[in-house]
Amino acid sequence: MSDQTNNLALPYILPSQAQKQVPHNEALQRLDAVVQLTIIAERQAPPETPGEGNRYLVGADPEGAWLGRHGLISAWQDGAWAYLSPNPGWRAFFLDTRQLRAFDGANWNVISLDADGALPMIGVNTTADAINRLAVASEASLFTHAGQGHQLKINKADPSQTGTLLFQTNWSGRAEMGLAGSDAFSIKVSGDGNDWSTALVVAPDGVVRMPSRPIMRASPAAGITSLPPASRTGFTDIHAEQGGFELGAAVPSGTGRRLIVPADSFYLLSLSLSTLTSSGHDVAIEVNGATVVASAGGPASTSPTRQNATTIAWLNQGDWLALLHSGTAQYEFGPAKTELCAVML
Repeated sequence: MSDQTNNLALPYILPSQAQKQVPHNEALQRLDAVVQLTIIAERQAPPETPGEGNRYLVGADPEGAWLGRHGLISAWQDGAWAYLSPNPGWRAFFLDTRQLRAFDGANWNVISLDADGALPMIGVNTTADAINRLAVASEASLFTHAGQGHQLKINKADPSQTGTLLFQTNWSGRAEMGLAGSDAFSIKVSGDGNDWSTALVVAPDGVVRMPSRPIMRASPAAGITSLPPASRTGFTDIHAEQGGFELGAAVPSGTGRRLIVPADSFYLLSLSLSTLTSSGHDVAIEVNGATVVASAGGPASTSPTRQNATTIAWLNQGDWLALLHSGTAQYEFGPAKTELCAVML
């Protein structure tokens, strides 16, 4: 019969053995070292002041008193290092990484709690929950390649469901991008987490739309009229609009209402002008009743004429647009006659 046990190498007390307490105490010490095994850390060299009962995993390049002890468990007992050789299946809790690991004969591997290697949830430096089953609190997260590339996949069950990335401020949504309720890729933004505007939509066929981009086509009230010089014409009808253009107060020194700019940006402005007769005229696109950014006009004529003016101008939110007249003419107002178009660039 062997003089020690098979798995933990505990010494037997043999017949007629003197000082039977020696092997007995040695067995107790060994049990104390391996039962409920807790490893403080993996190290290459022993600490200067180990605590009684402290256990370490000797690293790949051992130094000092641990020279030649690679892969062994080193336990500080009675003022000296005792060494244990782990067998496949040994388990230990590593205090420095707060991980439960198992030895496979070569490496200490983190234990997966499920047989298929899956975990129901995991929190890294924070607490996961039933909805956020993977939760990470850190300054950054890194996903890198194994091979030549790397894909991050977000899958949803059907087109009506959501597969998006949500960006928050203090846990309140501010921007969302992805497949939100359809298979069109969209980008949405919010200032308060409740009211959302869709900034961009890319349909499955590749067509790109910007539903919140300011666009407008407006005209004075339809009809034929003659206006005195230095008078202004505002707008009565908006025929196409998105992104917030609206009619404001009446223009000074004229008729119609101010056209209010919804956002700061460069705008492409296009004026179409239709006259029936003219003694020489000019119509300008005017900003805030003070600044002319473009104009269209023509010489005296007894026949219908059309003129156009196009420009790019920086406009601020709240600016207003109107038409400023000089000379005299008989104008045709209304859609496809005299009208103004604006598109944010």
